[in-house]
Amino acid sequence: MTTSEFLLPDVGEGLTEAEIVSWRVKPGDTIVVNQVVVEIETAKSLVELPSPFAGVVSALLVDEGQTVDVGSPIISVSTDETPVPTERLGSEAGVASSVADTAGSVTDEKPGAVLVGYGLKGHAASRRRAAPGTAPASQSTAVSQQSAAPSRPSSVPAASASSIIAKPPIRKLAKDLGVDLSTVVATGLAGEITRDDVVRQASQASVFRNIETPQWSEQREERIPVKGVRKAIATAMVSSAFTAPHVGVFVDVDATRTMEFVKRLKNSTDFAGIKVSPLLIIAKAIIWAVRRNPTVNAQWTDSEIIVKHFVNFGIAAATPRGLIVPNIKDAHTLSLLDLARAIENLTMTARDGKTQPAEMAGGTITVTNIGVFGMDTGTPILNPGEVAIVALGTIKQKPWVVDGEVRVRYVTTLGASFDHRVVDGDVASRFLADVASVIEEPALLLD
Repeated sequence: MTTSEFLLPDVGEGLTEAEIVSWRVKPGDTIVVNQVVVEIETAKSLVELPSPFAGVVSALLVDEGQTVDVGSPIISVSTDETPVPTERLGSEAGVASSVADTAGSVTDEKPGAVLVGYGLKGHAASRRRAAPGTAPASQSTAVSQQSAAPSRPSSVPAASASSIIAKPPIRKLAKDLGVDLSTVVATGLAGEITRDDVVRQASQASVFRNIETPQWSEQREERIPVKGVRKAIATAMVSSAFTAPHVGVFVDVDATRTMEFVKRLKNSTDFAGIKVSPLLIIAKAIIWAVRRNPTVNAQWTDSEIIVKHFVNFGIAAATPRGLIVPNIKDAHTLSLLDLARAIENLTMTARDGKTQPAEMAGGTITVTNIGVFGMDTGTPILNPGEVAIVALGTIKQKPWVVDGEVRVRYVTTLGASFDHRVVDGDVASRFLADVASVIEEPALLLD
């Protein structure tokens, strides 16, 4: 039996430090390879780290809330197995979210077990938690290869806390939304709670929460340390606001045909199971308008303007940890269906706090959807390194003049900010007018 130390890895793009947010284990706990042992926050995102060791936790070397440098020991484990090198954790740390909660998990760990994302896929299958009364993992794996997949149950009764089956990101989502998992009806294939189950429960509870007035805190002041994601946001926004001379333009748009188009897409079998919203059409409109006005998709340097002939489409996302701007790589190459899938995946990943640093790098133009908060429009600050950002306001019915008659139409206001070092007023106006023209007539996307 030897004692091994788990060193804090670089989880992406050369980050030098991270804050220990919460420990998932305590001294004396028996852990297995790939078990999530700690949740950390970097300047980019929230990440769950899996253990490269199997053994007994000897000590937690860092307290919750403490910021430590990459390469520092954070936990020691008594083990007689050969550990997986911590440098292999780097870019794969985020995949820990695919590991099911390990309470009551399999106990037949073997030497040579590998981290999630490495080695044979079949090994990971043996790690699925067995439901009460079922065969051991090694037997159930063999049975599953011989039998057809079970039909999806209509619902599984809510369980006690000790028998709840939910993956770490689902548990985090429930915590963020204030949902008690013991009250959630599970609809997963193996009786596990899914993301949709949690969201459904939260939406039902919000009906009552919205009419409640929170009590004042007994503390007259609350002091929130500026660190992690919030510190990174502040640094980036100050740099952008005081470096790039911002100019803003606005336009009211009749979005009735866009709303009709969205409704048709929702009823289409091709888009079955995919969330479709006006943001999809806005995204496609911006990409279409970029092709006609390429200088809005550029980068300023002290010596040159770099015009990008590709679109890494950023979407500003409000998360429990703060604002982040992940982007869809090469969005200009995607069909409407593929773009819808990419937006849904980006949104869900951001909501779960699993966006990786690489997913936020290299953006070329951004949209911020403030309409979801009921805002008509706004003056957004440019994402650093970009020269244009579009704000989508709420879409609501208003009186609108059509062919000399006042009619009820769906109307929205588009706002946009530009770096005036790169984008002049005429280009900014033409670009936003092009976006508006697609919102008014989505058929232009056939061009």
